[in-house]
Amino acid sequence: MAETRAGFVALIGEPNAGKSTLLNRMVGAKVSIVTHKVQTTRARIRGVVIEGEAQIVFVDTPGLFQPRRRLDRAMVAAAWGGAADADVVVLLVEAHRGLTPGVQTILDALRARAVAPQRVALAINKIDRVKAEVLLGLSEKLNAAYPFARTFMISAEKGHGVDDLRHWLAGELPAGPWLYPEDQIADLPMRMIAAEITREKLTLRLHQELPYQLTVETETWDERKDGSVRIDQLIYVAREGHKGILLGRKGETIKAVGQAARAELEDFLGRKVHLFLQVKVRPGWLEDAERYGEMGLDFNEGD
Repeated sequence: MAETRAGFVALIGEPNAGKSTLLNRMVGAKVSIVTHKVQTTRARIRGVVIEGEAQIVFVDTPGLFQPRRRLDRAMVAAAWGGAADADVVVLLVEAHRGLTPGVQTILDALRARAVAPQRVALAINKIDRVKAEVLLGLSEKLNAAYPFARTFMISAEKGHGVDDLRHWLAGELPAGPWLYPEDQIADLPMRMIAAEITREKLTLRLHQELPYQLTVETETWDERKDGSVRIDQLIYVAREGHKGILLGRKGETIKAVGQAARAELEDFLGRKVHLFLQVKVRPGWLEDAERYGEMGLDFNEGD
């Protein structure tokens, strides 16, 4: 019988580099929220993928950026924590943006934190946005800046090059028993995935800073006799004015968010969902240790 392998692969990069899209593509299901706004992944989300005899546990980390607030600092600490704990690290770089100051900062930090025998692969993403010669030039420049184990040209959205990356990663993991049951695709509790789905819908619907000023928590999860589930969620906002924006005229905004979240939850769970959303004003939630715990972040890392 073939030897089994298992281990952790951390996806790191600047915000919006395509980490969540790549994770969902690898897993074959949506386990991490994807929006056009930066910094939407907050917790370290793990997706589980079987490739041959190997079980790859992907860690989708928050994007690495210059933190300003406690929440930002906790997110960046979670990202580097995910990278430090991994057997292999994959740095995603957007093809059309190239070697930005942000990417250079990540490369410098990787060099400073280098952990033997941890290997770092480069995945140049969104390759459909640039010409082949630009890609080759970028690959040379990035490999001159850091000794990557391998370089992959991919489109996480379209799937190009993703199979090659997954196959290579499977071969890089240490020998050992699988870490999760064969049919498990994520290690986030369902309550947290449900909260993330609602937060994604809010982020897509709301503008500017508001998505960063709110958090969603699943308060109750009630399994019904008919096979359906009732989910009650609380949306915490920092200001009274935010509550009005969130509710919308005659409650239209929150109703639309609830409908979109319920539809996706039903699709994800494969059964009927009764979703109830309530908005609460909690002025200091961005400084509330309990809220950070609910997000899977370490409050003290924000100090």
